[in-house]
Amino acid sequence: MNQQDERKIRKAFKSKNWNEIKTQDSWAVFKIMAEFVEGFEKLARIGPCVAIFGSARSKPDNKYYRLAEEIAYLLTKKGFGIITGGGPGIMEAGNKGAHFAGGKSVGVNIELPFEQYPNPFIDPDKYLEFDYFFVRKVMFMRYSQGYIVLPGGFGTMDELFEAITLIQTQKLVKFPIVMVGKEYWEGLIVWIKQRMLEAQNIKEEDLDIFQLVDTAEETVGIIEEFYKKYALKPNF
Repeated sequence: MNQQDERKIRKAFKSKNWNEIKTQDSWAVFKIMAEFVEGFEKLARIGPCVAIFGSARSKPDNKYYRLAEEIAYLLTKKGFGIITGGGPGIMEAGNKGAHFAGGKSVGVNIELPFEQYPNPFIDPDKYLEFDYFFVRKVMFMRYSQGYIVLPGGFGTMDELFEAITLIQTQKLVKFPIVMVGKEYWEGLIVWIKQRMLEAQNIKEEDLDIFQLVDTAEETVGIIEEFYKKYALKPNF
C-alpha cells in the first residue's frame, strides 16, 4: 500500500465513509497476493536456507554482529544458504558471512520509514522487498531449514515466537531453532519456565523446540547434527 492509498483511507475514516474503506481493503488483497506469488516463485528457485534473525541496530564492532558473520560463513562453507531480513545490523552480518564464503546470500527486506535499507552483501538476484510483515514472515518460515536468533528487539522476538509457535502446533516441520547469546536470552528462558511452564500454559517438551548456545561452533554443530540424525542434506 502506497502513501496515496493510506491518505485515502485516513480521509475515509475521518468522514466515516465505510464503503470507501472496504474498497481499499479489497484492493489490498491483490497487492498481498502479488507479494506472495513473487516470493514463492523466486525463493522456490533459490531453495531452502538457514535463517539468521537479529537486531537491525547492531554495528560492525558489536560482538553479536561479528558472531553472526562467523556463523553465516561457517554454515555457508558447509553447503547451506543464508537468508536474512535483508537490512543492516545482524542481518547484514549474516549476508556478509555468506557473501565472503562464496555461498547463497538471500535478503527478504521490508519497507519501513526508518532503519530498513538493503545491505550490500545480498546476491542481486536473491533480493525481495515486501510491504507486509506477515507475507515476509511466511517466506522465512517456508524456505528456512533452521532458525538462528541473535539478540534483537520486538521484530526479532516476533520472528522467534512465530517459529516456535508453528513448530509447537505442528504447522511447521521441526527444524532447529538456535538462540545465540546466553547472557541476552537467559532471562527470557527463566521467565518462560517460571511463568509459562509453571502456569501450565506450555508443556515441558515445548522447551525442547529451541536451544541456547554461545558460540558459532555450537550453532553450526546443532544444524549439522540435525541433518545427520535425520539423514537429510541441505536442499541445494
